[in-house]
This record gives sequence, structure tokens and C-alpha cells, in this order.
Amino acid sequence: MSHCWQNRRDFLGSTCAGLGGIALASLLQQDGLLAAEDAPKRPVISPDRPFAARPAHFPPRAKQVLVIYCSGAVSQVDTFDHKPELQKRDGQAMPGAKSLITSQGAQGNLLKSAWEFKPRGECGKMTSDLFPQLGKLADDICFLHSLSGKTAAHGPGETFMSTGHSLSGFPSMGSWMSWALGTKNEELPAYVAIPDPRGKPQASVDNWSAGFLPAAFQGTDFNATNPLRNLERPEGIDKATDARAREFLQRMNRMQLEQFPGDSELSARIASYELAAKMQLTVPDIMDFSTERQTTLQMYGADDSSNKAKSAYARNCILARRLLEKGVRFVQLFNGAYQTGGEGVSNWDAHSQIVNKYGTHGEIFDQPTAALLTDMKQRGMLQDTLVVWCTEFGRMPTVQASKAAGRDHNIQGFTAWLAGAGVKAPFTFGETDEFGYKAIANKVTVHDFHATILHLLGINHKRLTYRQNGLDRRLTDVHGRIIDDIIA
Repeated sequence: MSHCWQNRRDFLGSTCAGLGGIALASLLQQDGLLAAEDAPKRPVISPDRPFAARPAHFPPRAKQVLVIYCSGAVSQVDTFDHKPELQKRDGQAMPGAKSLITSQGAQGNLLKSAWEFKPRGECGKMTSDLFPQLGKLADDICFLHSLSGKTAAHGPGETFMSTGHSLSGFPSMGSWMSWALGTKNEELPAYVAIPDPRGKPQASVDNWSAGFLPAAFQGTDFNATNPLRNLERPEGIDKATDARAREFLQRMNRMQLEQFPGDSELSARIASYELAAKMQLTVPDIMDFSTERQTTLQMYGADDSSNKAKSAYARNCILARRLLEKGVRFVQLFNGAYQTGGEGVSNWDAHSQIVNKYGTHGEIFDQPTAALLTDMKQRGMLQDTLVVWCTEFGRMPTVQASKAAGRDHNIQGFTAWLAGAGVKAPFTFGETDEFGYKAIANKVTVHDFHATILHLLGINHKRLTYRQNGLDRRLTDVHGRIIDDIIA
């Protein structure tokens, strides 16, 4: 056996070359000539398999995301942000707010919460009686009490929370994630949006739009009440005939692709048709709730015949869990729809009569959402799934002067929470002032919120970019920092 030995001269020469390379790299770094650490890192996507799973930028803490979105702007001071001083000073003027004008006009005096706050869980987190079942899960939740928004209008506010921009035309968070990571189950969409049974949110499809990303990465919207459209075979065509037609179409498509191998649009279209064919088999199975135990339906409130809105939302919660179980990357579950029947009737926009309206919405939302978290935890799903609860902005601690016992919009300080993979729990981060009006400690922007969610999925929010009109676009625009304090 022969050995290749280096003599002393060769060894010293190679060592010098190595040291020279290190010195050169250092000089280039100082002059800004090396590639930046936040240089774009875009996914490599095969046109014929656009939904194939792709690696993250670094090892992720979470592999899937469930966003629970309450449309209409939930009041933080009536739910999760306990403010004893607000209770004490009910009916008094808020200091410094004598001439305060918000979204719909002038503000009146401080208005205490109509719901009592109590310590919940072993951690003793103070939450209100509006959500008693969710409150019991306080030990599993990471609360963020210092979010701030950009716009106090509902449509742009929803769009901002969903896309990082207040204007239409930008990709939603779910589209960015499915574009970056693909999905574990290519027989289902990578991204599913589940609208409220009462209708779509105010910003409608902007909440799950792909914007300028390829259209394949937009959210597919359906719910337990309104299943996916155009999925059934036409009448008069049996299963065998349908299968033969698909096989023939697939053969023709492949022949066309062989003739034009560089046509990525053709590949993408073939992939979309093939996904649709697979969904004919997988989606009906997911929508079949007869396989659920009666005790599970009862736990969610899906069998509540006395409250149809609640039972329908409960079924949406079960659908969300089933989609996540099947490997869907991003599920967006909505509670609250665009105005039907008047302001705040079908969502959380309580400018007036907050007690009556929130009492109705709390009954619909609390039990099914708490059951969803509990069910996911019992099944071990929270080990890989990040759960996000959010709303477009918060509400004022004062009564709205022009309305009867309601609260106006507030972008200065509001609450969101996270649970599951990668976050500390129980944990509370950030703080609003003594009345719950404005963030005063550890302020969190929506861009920070998005950056942190991407980080938990193993994505560097600065590097995930898409070239559009000469600009490197990203979910967090040119902003965003990771909230390291909440990461487990």
C-alpha cells in the first residue's frame, strides 16, 4: 500500500495559501464584496411537482401552521389583557385623551369590561369569562400583549395582518410558506383557507391570495358547510370511465411535455390537473365526519342543534384538524365574516352594544376553539404544529361617544397569542398601559410577528424573497425582527 506524503516545502506552501485565502475573505467582507448573509434564498421548484416538500433554510421548530383569525378586531381588554385600573376608573376620562379622535369619531370616558377576569391554569394567567374554555388552556399559550398595527380600517387591516401590506396584490403568509416549503401530502393543497360559515372576511380572498407569486400557491378555500366546488364527477359518468379519461389525458399531456420540455407553464397546468384528480379521492374522505366519535363532536360543540353558527364553526375546527393531520402545510381558520345584518352582527366589530354582540360571538368561538387546541394536544400534533391566534387590530378602552356602549378601533396596542411547536408556554410578552390603550413595553409590529412565525418554520425572513418588478419582495417588506424572548 503506497502513501502520498507531503514534504515540508509543500506543506508550508499550502498552509500559506490557506492563510492567504482567509485574509482575502476578511478584506472582501470589510469592503462589502462578499455575498451578504441575508442574500436572497429562493426555493428550487420543479414545474411538474410544484407542491413537493422542500428544505427549510435551517432546522425548523414547527412543520405546519394553523392560523385562527377572528375578523372584526377583537377587544383585548375584554378577553386576554387584564387591566384592573380600567375596572376601577370606569366612567372617568382617560388621561391625555380629552380630544382623542379615532376611526369613527370622538371618544367618551373609560369603559370597564363587562366580563370578570379570573386566574386560569396553574400559571394563574388572568383571562376573562368571555372565553372560559380557552382560559383553562392558559398554561399552553404564549400571549403577546403589545402588538401595534398600521391601519385602522378593517379591510386593509386584515390584508396587513395576512400579507404584511395594507394594499391588495401581495402574497399572504400561507402562500409564502407553501411556496418556500411545499407540503408533505401532494394529494391535497399545501394551503387551505376555511372561511366562517357565515361568509368570507371583509378583505375576502386577499387574506389567502398568492399575489405576485405563482397562482398555484394561493389558498384553496372551502369549509365544512360549503365543500370544495366542482369536485364531483358529472352525472352519467361512472368511476371507470372517469379513470380512463384521466389516464388518456395524462398520456396526452406527457406527450405534449416531451415535445416542449422547457414549457414550465404547461408543466404547472398538468400538475394542477393531477392535483385536482387526486383531490377527488382525498377531499371527500376528509369531509366525511361520520368517522368522528360522538364524544369528539360533543367536545367541539359540533352537535349543538340550539346554536347553528356555533356547530358550523365547530365543524370547521374539526376540518382544520383533519387537514393538518393529513399533512397540509398551512391552514387558515376564520371566525367572523363581512357585515351581514349590521355592524358587528356577524363579526367582532362591536362599535355599539358590545355586551350583546360579544356574548353571541364568544358563545360561538370559545368551546370549539378550545376543543381544537385540546384535541391537537391529545393527539401529539402540537409538537410539530404552530397555532397562531390573531385579529386585525384591537379596540379602545373608552366608550365610543357616538355609539351606545361600544368600542372603536385601536391600532396602538392589542393582543395575539401562539401555542404549540417552538414557543414558550405559559408565557406573556409585552405590555400595554394601565388602561390597555397603547403598547409601552416590548412593542411588537406585525412584521416582527411574521418574522418570528417564519423563523419557527426554519425560514430566514430576510432571505425569502421573490423578484417582482425589479424589487426583491418579501413578507416582512424591509422590516421585521425575530421575537427571541418567546422562542422555547
